[in-house]
Amino acid sequence: MSFPSTRLSIVQRTRSADEDTRRLAFATLIDAYWKPAYKYLRLKWRLSPDEAADLTQEFFTTTLENDVLGRFDPSRARFRTYLRLCLDGFAANAKKAEGRLKRGGGTLTIPLDFTSAEGEISSHEPSVPADLDELFYREWVRALFERAIDDLRVEATRSGRAAAFAAFEQYDLADSPERPTYATLAARLGSTSATITNHLAAMRRDLRAHVLRRLRELTTSDEEYEAEAHRLLGIVR
Repeated sequence: MSFPSTRLSIVQRTRSADEDTRRLAFATLIDAYWKPAYKYLRLKWRLSPDEAADLTQEFFTTTLENDVLGRFDPSRARFRTYLRLCLDGFAANAKKAEGRLKRGGGTLTIPLDFTSAEGEISSHEPSVPADLDELFYREWVRALFERAIDDLRVEATRSGRAAAFAAFEQYDLADSPERPTYATLAARLGSTSATITNHLAAMRRDLRAHVLRRLRELTTSDEEYEAEAHRLLGIVR
């Protein structure tokens, strides 16, 4: 698997002189990190769903307003680690001011689906590892793959490969303890085992490419990108 070409990261684009570029970059960052942040607040800081939702909203709004991203130094830490440390500091300050955790709403300005995030916590019952960076990383990876799968679904539909994605969805993404056999899946989809094999191979390859594309956007240097790609997918240049 070849590496995507170097391009400006999302973090770099938040500093663009073009307002539309900045707005899109911030929206992409929020999309990538809000769910890991929410789950981290729920699990590590033991906040209620309402408290965690309020604080997640406020954290990202404050991050944008106070230029926290502008103070990020890629030579000192990975962006994911930097953001988690900022979140810890934000939560600690909020804990000191108990009123901020008991607002029960406040001014919500970013439309986020906290219900789905809470449902994932309930259904997966995630443990809290001793390494807090590992907790944030685990949820960041989950969110990264969710977005990459969404990209794959859209691409497959647009390119007339909905049948291939259906096979992939029912075999690789099914939330079931047992996968269907290729023959069973072929019969279900009106196909053949050979076609199912080809569909799955193509979708897995394309998903990998979408994951790498999003990973390239979310990392701030070639070195960070290559390290993340190796840890996540075992890829080396």
